[in-house]
Amino acid sequence: MASRTTHPVLDTRALNRATLARQLLLSRAEMSARDAVAHLLGLQAQNVKPPYFQLHARLAGFDPAELAGLMESREVVRMVTMRSTIHTHTAHDALTLRPLVQPARDREVDYFRKGLVGVDLDRLADRARDLVERAPRTMAEIREDLLREWPDADPQSLSVAARCRLPLVQVTPRGVWGRSGQVRLTTVENWLGEPAGTAQPVDDVVLRYLAAFGPASVKDMQTWAGLTRLREAFERLRPGLLVFRDESGAELFDLPDAPRPDAATPAPPRFLPEFDNLLLSHADRTRVVAPEVKGRSWTGNQAHCTLLVDGFLAGLWKLEGAVLTVELFDRVPKAAEEEIVDEGEKLIAEMGGLPDGPGRPAPTVRFAPIRR
Repeated sequence: MASRTTHPVLDTRALNRATLARQLLLSRAEMSARDAVAHLLGLQAQNVKPPYFQLHARLAGFDPAELAGLMESREVVRMVTMRSTIHTHTAHDALTLRPLVQPARDREVDYFRKGLVGVDLDRLADRARDLVERAPRTMAEIREDLLREWPDADPQSLSVAARCRLPLVQVTPRGVWGRSGQVRLTTVENWLGEPAGTAQPVDDVVLRYLAAFGPASVKDMQTWAGLTRLREAFERLRPGLLVFRDESGAELFDLPDAPRPDAATPAPPRFLPEFDNLLLSHADRTRVVAPEVKGRSWTGNQAHCTLLVDGFLAGLWKLEGAVLTVELFDRVPKAAEEEIVDEGEKLIAEMGGLPDGPGRPAPTVRFAPIRR
């Protein structure tokens, strides 16, 4: 095995193009929505619409009705998994990824123990499970029921404990394109009619992570998963992986047959929703977010929809009916601006929810003043 000091270096653009290829963002993939959700190890779903926009940016001919149908048929579900955030997962991953990250959810409860004095957590989980499996409930209803048994406990802490101790899914119509519904919860086992699986082997998940987000460091995957102590898994897999270094010297692992396009490969503009995992799943995000624009996709706790130009974060956007407003961080070449307009008009036509017929408004892409 080569010395660790002689591993090839991948510069930022090479990492960018490799990651975009894994994320299906260099060119739209001819892939089903279900297969894409599985390949990407889930879609960030803190809000209802982002999973649909994530797939629109990645799949050829994507129709929101396809993902909506998977939601309604329970082939995909919305639940808390990585980083204690809501993701849209395939049914298989919902049953087997949640057990993998359960230790992190258990540690999360520990942060709220002051509000849980005298609360038997096993009893809490049993009581909450019985409640939500009799009928899906809102979190307020779950909290109200738990307060009957532990009236002196902190209400928020009870909510956190129930969410962390149980694998709760948001039932439809919540999450279905074109419909609305209050967040109501039941257990993943109850919703899918299957017992929870054993956790996916961590080595298998490392390989899947590299296929979707690589090349990557141990810290990168730990950031994505919200887990610690993954070094041992990478070391077990090292003999079968390629090893690189980034420009700062960090060790990066990758699958031998994974795509690593030339750094000069064109990267078309892509409109990504808030909370896209592309921007959240590496400890070092400079492969997509240049240091000079770090933090600009957020205002306080509010995440903005983001625009990639030449593969890197270059601006924000907002879609209102037939009007797409783009706020660039800096000027772009005229050719890039034209590509942004073309991609924006596609977004409006396919994802704007506009009525069909002769009265359908024409798509308009508007450039706001440069966002400094």
